[in-house]
Amino acid sequence: MRVSSDRTGRSLLRATVAAATVAVATVTAATVLSARSGGGPHPRVVPGAPAVANRILRELVPFRVRYRDLLRAHPELIRTKRFTYVANDGRHRTAYVVLPSWYDRRRHPPIPLVIAPHGRGLSARTNLRFWGALPAFGPFAVVDPEGQGRRLMHYSWGWHGQVDDLARMPALVEKAIPGLRIDRSRIYAIGSSMGGQETLLLVARHPHLLAGAAALDSATDMAARYRAFAELRGGLRLQRLARFEIGGTPAQVPRAYSERSPIAFARAIADSGVPLHLWWSLRDRIVRKQNRESGALYRAIKRINPKAPVSRYVGRWAHSREMHPLTRLPLVLVRFGLIELDEPLPTAITAAGRASRLPRGRSGTVQDAGGRVTS
Repeated sequence: MRVSSDRTGRSLLRATVAAATVAVATVTAATVLSARSGGGPHPRVVPGAPAVANRILRELVPFRVRYRDLLRAHPELIRTKRFTYVANDGRHRTAYVVLPSWYDRRRHPPIPLVIAPHGRGLSARTNLRFWGALPAFGPFAVVDPEGQGRRLMHYSWGWHGQVDDLARMPALVEKAIPGLRIDRSRIYAIGSSMGGQETLLLVARHPHLLAGAAALDSATDMAARYRAFAELRGGLRLQRLARFEIGGTPAQVPRAYSERSPIAFARAIADSGVPLHLWWSLRDRIVRKQNRESGALYRAIKRINPKAPVSRYVGRWAHSREMHPLTRLPLVLVRFGLIELDEPLPTAITAAGRASRLPRGRSGTVQDAGGRVTS
C-alpha cells in the first residue's frame, strides 16, 4: 500500500492537536506563539483567560503551529532524571530517564519503557532532544544511556557489551528511581543510525525482553559501513575510530565486524517474534545505499521467515530526520500503541502549582506512514 507521508502526517497532527489544544493554554498560560496566521499579529495566550486563549489557538493558529508549539515548547510536561550505572567494562556512565511530570511516588502506575540508544558521535543528553515531550502523551518512560563500546563511548558500534548494557536498563532504571514501576510486558527499543544498529542487535541477543523495536536509517553491515566511511566528510577519521574500537580493518578482524552487524543475525531477528519496524530513506547521504543496508536486512528476514512481524517504511528524508517529535517519531510510537490519541491528556502542573486534569480530546485514525509504506 502506498501512503503519502504528508497526508498521513497531517492526519496525525490534526488528531494530536484536537486532543491537545487546551493543553497549550492551560499548561503555560503566558506562552507567546511565534507563528503568524494570515499575515496578522502574533497570537498571544492571555494569562487568566483560558477561554480567550483557546479561541485564539483554535481560530488563528494553523494546526501545524499548534502541534509544533505543543511538542517543542512545553518541557513542563516532562521531567528528566539521571543516574550512574556501571558499564560493561567497569566504567561509570550516566543514563537519563524522561518521565511525565506528574509521575512520582504517589502516582506511579506501571508504565511502558522505551530504551533509546544514541546515534554515532552523539551524547546521551543530545539524544534526549529527539524525544521532546512525547513521553507525557503515553504515558511512558524513556531511558537514554551514554553507552560504552569496547574502547569508545560515543562510537560503540554494536559492541556486545553495550547491547547487554541496554538489556539491563529496565532493572537499572527501577533500582535508580524510587517509585518508578516499569510494565515489563511493554518494553521497547527505538534508535536511529548507530542507535538503530544497536536496537537490532538487542532484538537478536535479547528477544524476550522486548514487546517491539524500531530501527531507523540503520547500518546493518559493519564491514560495508567501514568501507563507506571513505565517501563521507571526515571519513578517514571514522575509519581510524572504527579500527580502534573494533580492533582492525574488516580484512584483519572479519569476525569482529560480523558480530556488530545485524545482517549476520538475520535468522535470530526473524525468529525472535519481536514486532520490528525498519525505516530507511532512499536519499540518505550518511548511511548510503540503504537498500543494501536496512533493505537487505528486511529481505533477509522475510526470506528466512515470511511470517516474521517485520514492517518496512521507506521514504526520501535526510538521514535520521524522521527521528524527531516534529516529524515521524510520533508515528513510530502510535504504531506500538505508546501514544493513543483518544486517551485523556496527562495531568500537568499549572503555573499556580495546582494539578489540573486536561480535557479529553477526540480520537484520530492513523494509517501506515513514512513515504512509500509497505508491510
